[in-house]
Amino acid sequence: ASDIEQFLAAFYNQRAAVVEAARELLSDEQAPRRQRLLADLIHNLNENSLAEDKEDDKKWFEGLESRFKNKSSYMRYSCESRIRSYMKEVSSFISNVHPTARDAYKRIIDLMSDKLRSAKYNGCYFDRREEEAVRLCTMEGWFSCQGPFDRDDCPCKHSINPYSNRESRILFSTWNLDHIIEKKRAVVPELAEAVKTRDGREVNWEYFYQLLFTVDNLKLVHIACHKKTNHNLSCDKTKIYRKRKQNHKIS
Repeated sequence: ASDIEQFLAAFYNQRAAVVEAARELLSDEQAPRRQRLLADLIHNLNENSLAEDKEDDKKWFEGLESRFKNKSSYMRYSCESRIRSYMKEVSSFISNVHPTARDAYKRIIDLMSDKLRSAKYNGCYFDRREEEAVRLCTMEGWFSCQGPFDRDDCPCKHSINPYSNRESRILFSTWNLDHIIEKKRAVVPELAEAVKTRDGREVNWEYFYQLLFTVDNLKLVHIACHKKTNHNLSCDKTKIYRKRKQNHKIS
């Protein structure tokens, strides 16, 4: 191991003593910059990320409903809530759909809802107990920012472990599941238009489902990497319709 690795290992093994020393320094510190450095040090070292159950880290659960008995169940719920909110937006758009296409649009909503329910609203993305292939975090609960929609990675290397302590759990709520091809500007309007102009063709609703609710089109991003400008991206025109099948026909 390198010198820095040995130093970090020794530093981490003595974290309780380091936290106590930092707290003593912080109590008398007046300089804002040094206060921030000490506070961040205490915050990052004073964690209990490996604890899962409520009785092992009661402070983490402060402010949450009593029904949550472990960290992963709450994190799963928080992800499900985000996905459910996307479904509500798709459903509420029906008032903007051409009157002659609303029944077909509603049938697509029902198909998407059924698929989401069977997938448990993709809550697996935030659940560290899930298989590595489906979760967005490490086994310890670390999430890494995937960068702005127009980059392949995060230039600032943002990371967070909402499983570690209550403050990180709360801060994680400011991270976004950002649609690369935008939900409001592109995907939902394109879906409505596809239903309106289908002219006997079958709308490929599963393609729109992937864009709206899955990591095929979602990136987990730190708030600083969440660009709210127009992405200027559109749906793949070759995937909007498909050959008719006997099941789930939209007519």
